[in-house]
Amino acid sequence: MHQYTHYYSPLGKMILQSDLEGLTGVWFTTETTMPSELGEYTESCSILVQTINQLNEYFSGERRDFNLPLSAKGSEFQQKTWRTLRSIPYGETWSYAQLAQVMGNPKAARAVGSANSKNPISIIVPCHRVVGKNGALTGYSGGIERKNYLLELENKHTE
Repeated sequence: MHQYTHYYSPLGKMILQSDLEGLTGVWFTTETTMPSELGEYTESCSILVQTINQLNEYFSGERRDFNLPLSAKGSEFQQKTWRTLRSIPYGETWSYAQLAQVMGNPKAARAVGSANSKNPISIIVPCHRVVGKNGALTGYSGGIERKNYLLELENKHTE
């Protein structure tokens, strides 16, 4: 059983979704990876309330790491990619090739990019910290402008 709520971030309205085990999704309303069926709307689910609190702390510069139960669904490779994304330090960026290297499969940069693009938990699983080999801001399902904002926010709070 899924539950969802709305979150109003500095970057626009977001949808937060959880199941009984943990957070299953954090999407900007413009993202194409959001499922069409979100479940039951609620404002009282403890996981979603914790998520809102931690996102507020993140956007105010008080939080660098999220401490939430996650329950995103994906293939074994996607799950491994998403876990590895969480090891990218706050305020830093890695290339897809670096991410693949850390995962122990240096030739899998394209597969890592594909798994990264399917990450259902924006910000908390920091796919925005992955950039092109030359440091260029590449695809982000929330939009390049949002990716740039998130990276600037983190840089501002690490200086």
